[in-house]
Amino acid sequence: MKKLFAVALGILTAIGGFVDIGDLVTNALVGSRFGLSLAWVVAVGVIGIIVFAEMSGRVAAVSGRATFDLVRERLGPRIGLANLLASMGVTFLTFIAEIGGVALAIEIATSVDEVLWVPVVAAALWIVLWRVRFAVLENAFGLVGLALVVFAVALWKLDPDWMDLWAQVTSPRPGANETWTSYSYYAVALFGAAMTPYEVFFFSSGGVEEHWSEKDVGTMRLNVFLGFPLGGLLSLSIAAVTAVVFLPAGVQVESLSQVPLPVAIALGKIGLAIALLGFFAATFGAACETGLSVGYSMAQFYGWSWGKFVAPRQAARFHAVVLLATVVAVAVLLTTVDPVAVTEYSVVFSALALPLTYLPILVIANDPDYMGERVNGWFANALGSVYFVVIVVVSVAAIPLMVLTRGGQ
Repeated sequence: MKKLFAVALGILTAIGGFVDIGDLVTNALVGSRFGLSLAWVVAVGVIGIIVFAEMSGRVAAVSGRATFDLVRERLGPRIGLANLLASMGVTFLTFIAEIGGVALAIEIATSVDEVLWVPVVAAALWIVLWRVRFAVLENAFGLVGLALVVFAVALWKLDPDWMDLWAQVTSPRPGANETWTSYSYYAVALFGAAMTPYEVFFFSSGGVEEHWSEKDVGTMRLNVFLGFPLGGLLSLSIAAVTAVVFLPAGVQVESLSQVPLPVAIALGKIGLAIALLGFFAATFGAACETGLSVGYSMAQFYGWSWGKFVAPRQAARFHAVVLLATVVAVAVLLTTVDPVAVTEYSVVFSALALPLTYLPILVIANDPDYMGERVNGWFANALGSVYFVVIVVVSVAAIPLMVLTRGGQ
């Protein structure tokens, strides 16, 4: 019964934690501009994150060490440092966006300017990261994040033309007023949002925090294979409701406050309140994950004590990195930079950093010195290799597409 509960809870937290500020904004924006013609990218991204999250989780369960803990040891200091800088840069940018996203969610609910909420959110976040146990942190925000299922309910309530939505899914091309360049740019952004690097680093570090062993590989795989696809369906429901409400009106989603409007239209004030609760939980949970991931990456690379399973005094440098990242994030947001703009750039830069993030995972998962008999099989290697080629192509295309479209304009 305990194992069954762990599977069920893990699946629920994977669903609730999959959608962060990047997925909220990017999926809603894409739905309002392209309908569901980019749904295939979400599917491709979900399969990709499944492939590498499973490898990363398996490495943690078999070796008892997080993936980043092995990068420098296996690949050497130069490649390890490049990996550290790339992943830290993207993760920190995402951390800024998530804190801003929490503040924006509270602003929508209270009408008090989000800039005023930033220090409050950051202080609450630091207290949670410092004092709250890992299992409570992960499960509480993941489960409350399930409130975002209200988007799927709203889609059903809106009673759209299902055949028209299916026609959009099966017609992967830009609409009459869009170009292939902008279509490709948002394909890269969606892919980057689905495969954000912090997800796999947090997943493997979380396995160490929860003391996974080889006997937990089956449970880990169930969480990955069921949780991430269901999270992907939740992302598609967000795109679908904006496609139903905004696309026919020619309105483009430009702010987080627009994202829950289809829910309010379909379900009224109660639906809106549930959506805002989901926004808060999803963004705050993702802020916790990215904040911890910044500390995880740095501490694991340099061999410091780390994690919430270690007393704060024993992992002082780990907690100092997390605190410093939080202070700098607040300073950036207090310049009144738009968190949505930060989000849009973070998902594109995420795509740019993907090769340096995922190559080490593929290498370590194939090393018998670390994995023993649990090394990648031919199927995992085939998928990993195909996805690495896709990742390289997406990475190379990211910056040129950003420049050509002026950030998707």
